[in-house]
Amino acid sequence: MKSINAIFASSDEIELSDLAQLCQQTLNLDHYPTANQCQQNVLIYQAQDLMNAMKRDPRATLSELHQALSTSGPGVLVIKQAQPNMALLDRHNTLYEAILQQEAGSTQGGDHFAKQGANGRIWNALQKVALADPNAFLHYYKNPMLSWVAEAWLGPNWQMTSQVNIVRPGGQAQQPHRDYHLGFQSDETCSRYPISLHRLSSSLTLQGALAHSDMPLNSGPTQLLPFSHQYELGYMAWRKPEVKQYFAEHHVQLPLEKGDALFFNPALLHAAGQNRTSDLHRIGNLLQISASFGKTMEAIDHQTMCSYLYTATLKAWQQNALDEQELNTLVNSIADSYAFPTNLDLDTPQGETAPSTQAQHFVQHIKDLVSPEEYQHSLARLCQKRCP
Repeated sequence: MKSINAIFASSDEIELSDLAQLCQQTLNLDHYPTANQCQQNVLIYQAQDLMNAMKRDPRATLSELHQALSTSGPGVLVIKQAQPNMALLDRHNTLYEAILQQEAGSTQGGDHFAKQGANGRIWNALQKVALADPNAFLHYYKNPMLSWVAEAWLGPNWQMTSQVNIVRPGGQAQQPHRDYHLGFQSDETCSRYPISLHRLSSSLTLQGALAHSDMPLNSGPTQLLPFSHQYELGYMAWRKPEVKQYFAEHHVQLPLEKGDALFFNPALLHAAGQNRTSDLHRIGNLLQISASFGKTMEAIDHQTMCSYLYTATLKAWQQNALDEQELNTLVNSIADSYAFPTNLDLDTPQGETAPSTQAQHFVQHIKDLVSPEEYQHSLARLCQKRCP
């Protein structure tokens, strides 16, 4: 496999053989002394073993977990019986169904990497459960297993988010993909980021899922491609037909029991599987945990800046005092040019995996010569969708 020396790369440089060579590795269990076993290149930990190891040598244990998720490891691990309190999981499942009933017909039902409306999806389940049942929330999220894996990968002060996915009988599989941040961007957008940022993206978040139901193989537990996170062009590779075919032929799936937890590097190629059962509703609480550094140093009121600068920008555009490059450069200093965080109940992905950004909204209104009065109303509506 040739090394990637370019600062920037494009999807034209993707070679399936490079990905395949990485994915043909075999995990050496000797490098992970706390793990109980390895199944199909996925590390399996027992919760009690992990707890004992943390008591003996927390630094060594955190280092082992980090290695498992890093580019020197398979990128994925399972913790058996991470949440042994079945009654607590049942309570959350009841809350999830109540939330879905409350939201039925009230949201647009957008989803990531899956057909719209195919699954039961709860955005921002973290906050909704906290408000609905603080006591259940407390006992669920105090679980040290969450903290240990999150800190091993992201360090202290990590930030939790949660989205519930309920795949009904007959629910179809997702497309194989990588995740947030760069996994939510188009190939063209990814190619504009230097490869150093591709490497960094996978270090900014951690993907997890806690099984709220048993997940036998025919229910479609997460499809995984161990070691695929090591391919540096992977954020631009997953849409390629040949990569999708390779994933279809080589991915692995592990059955999970209720209470098991799955964690993986966000750059690992993965997809929710097809639920082929007739009666099992596969319930997973999807955890997306972020590093603490994803914030600006100062709090900028972009809405006010957009409001105040729109008229002058529109006038300059109409007078040909701004070309397109100058407009885009200017808008980066005025508007929020990133789609997240947002309220995905209201600001759902439409066609793409990410909603429109405030910057894109500003530029489009300028190009469409929308009046300042109309823009102010449109900006207010956008803010209402994006605000918590």
